[in-house]
Amino acid sequence: MKLQPPSWLSRLWCWRSAYGPEAVQAARQAVAHQRPAVVIIGGSRGIGLALAQRFIEAGSETVLVARNAQSLSDAAARLKSHTGVEATVIVCDVTNANAAETIASRLRQTGLYLDVLVNNAGTGLAGPFLTHTPEELSRLIALNVETLTRLTRAALPDMIARQRGGILNMSSLGAYVPGPNQAAYYATKAYVLSLTEALASEASGQGVRIAAVLPGPVDTTFHKDMGAEASFYRLLLPSLTPERVARSAYFGFMLGRRVIVPGIFNNAMFVALRLLPHVLTVPIVSWLLRRNPKE
Repeated sequence: MKLQPPSWLSRLWCWRSAYGPEAVQAARQAVAHQRPAVVIIGGSRGIGLALAQRFIEAGSETVLVARNAQSLSDAAARLKSHTGVEATVIVCDVTNANAAETIASRLRQTGLYLDVLVNNAGTGLAGPFLTHTPEELSRLIALNVETLTRLTRAALPDMIARQRGGILNMSSLGAYVPGPNQAAYYATKAYVLSLTEALASEASGQGVRIAAVLPGPVDTTFHKDMGAEASFYRLLLPSLTPERVARSAYFGFMLGRRVIVPGIFNNAMFVALRLLPHVLTVPIVSWLLRRNPKE
């Protein structure tokens, strides 16, 4: 008697058949005249710039994307002085609806195609939720959620078709707990983590790495820019350098990890936030995110 595969296995085979050897070969042949590139959104400073140096040192063609031309020029000069390599830069406001097409067009003009997407651009808001204007909240969501989602949706189909490439999304250790006094920011990072883990599961076995990085406090201007430099967590919790975060993110990504938490202390916090109930963790986080009244 000839054995028939179970129905779920038949459906799985049909779903994957569109990406059989011939289709994969055709997708790869379509970019055979181009070079694969690591495209870092928000790559002109901080963790993004440190990640750019990591990828360049590993031999990857690296492209920095940001909206400020001068910042990009300065970042490229810094990278060249450290690595001897001239990084490609693309000036683009990634919150624009056509940002993905703009980036793809510029890549083609320089003989590149998007192989790895690093969604590092982000902004924050500190203080009670009602102190933020609707416009500030819209800008936060537009960059942290909508832009990341749109760029990921644009990049992923070609990666799946080629069965190679990857997406590295910058989330936060705060993604595992509500963050009173940074409520909307923490919520956006929870979205990034949830989306990333779901997509990593959907793309499993198709040659595409998808991961989220969950740093804690980092020594950049980010906290000051969002108005949180005087918050208690900046005084009490240890910070990592952008280079330390980039090193962990790079190696975790190359090893195929889906969730990457840089630093020993942050890993301990990560375990605690996952195990302890919100009735305990939320009041602690609320106090840590509160601004020091003496500042």
